[in-house]
Amino acid sequence: MIKIIVTDGYTLNPGDLSWDEIKLFGDLTVYDRTKPEEIVDRCRDANIVLTNKVPFNEATLAQLPQLKMIGVTATGYNIIDVQAAAKKGIVVCNVPAYGTDSVAQHTIALLLELTNQAGKHAASVAAGDWAKSVDFSYTLTPITELAGKTLGIVGWGNIGQQTARIAQAFGMELLYYNPSKKENAFAQWAPLQELFAKADFVSLHCPLKPDNMGFVNKQLIEVMKPNACIINTSRGQLINEQDLADALNTGRIAGAALDVLSVEPPSLKNPLLSAKNCIITPHIAWISKEARKRVMAMTVANVKAFLNSKPVNVVG
Repeated sequence: MIKIIVTDGYTLNPGDLSWDEIKLFGDLTVYDRTKPEEIVDRCRDANIVLTNKVPFNEATLAQLPQLKMIGVTATGYNIIDVQAAAKKGIVVCNVPAYGTDSVAQHTIALLLELTNQAGKHAASVAAGDWAKSVDFSYTLTPITELAGKTLGIVGWGNIGQQTARIAQAFGMELLYYNPSKKENAFAQWAPLQELFAKADFVSLHCPLKPDNMGFVNKQLIEVMKPNACIINTSRGQLINEQDLADALNTGRIAGAALDVLSVEPPSLKNPLLSAKNCIITPHIAWISKEARKRVMAMTVANVKAFLNSKPVNVVG
């Protein structure tokens, strides 16, 4: 019988979805979480492993002789050494494009939090500040209208484009950077430095690759407007976190809103946790129930296709 292991099923399915369709394919064991030192023991006899964030490097793969497929229950697959997997004949599949609407929605939520600070004002009212106010209205931070402001989008895939469509409805001007220009009716391509220089808000929507790790660094931030902000719902490693923290703490730029950090969960020593005007959410842009249902359905389809010797969504 096919042996299937889910290494870290809790974030995908904390109890509101079902593994039943996966169970139809074989003997299924689901672990909510798996520590690095537990991977080999738990997966030693597995034919198929489904993982979200548990990494499989060359040394680990060498100790899993029965493994034939790794299904990443996410779009990003940088946790897998795909070259080592290919050498061992292990098929690696991901789940593309499941979170377009959810991630774009969260990006806009972060954008609005930067401009309207609804959360901070709601907390102030709950603390009794409005009841004590001598005025009928007050603000804790400046409120910024988005119409006429420029949003620069780095990465012009599905999520970047959906974010642009929503921003267009606010009346924003749109710039985008992608290594290759893609024709579209509503955003103008710009070189990376020009985009950072002109944008009031820069939003990152690019995959993490060896050549773009930490590309948002001191030199690139230096070209930004003092009132500009950075939004990241992509990968934390795209940003040099110390450089961004320094820019925020010195007022070089106005703010940042991040759903991802370089290490998750972060160390308490991460400089962004205490940086000025920095909003951080715990990697939740992808996590709507609707998006997770799509991940589950596509994972089922990936496993079924592999078992039928017609694998789909193969990466690497």
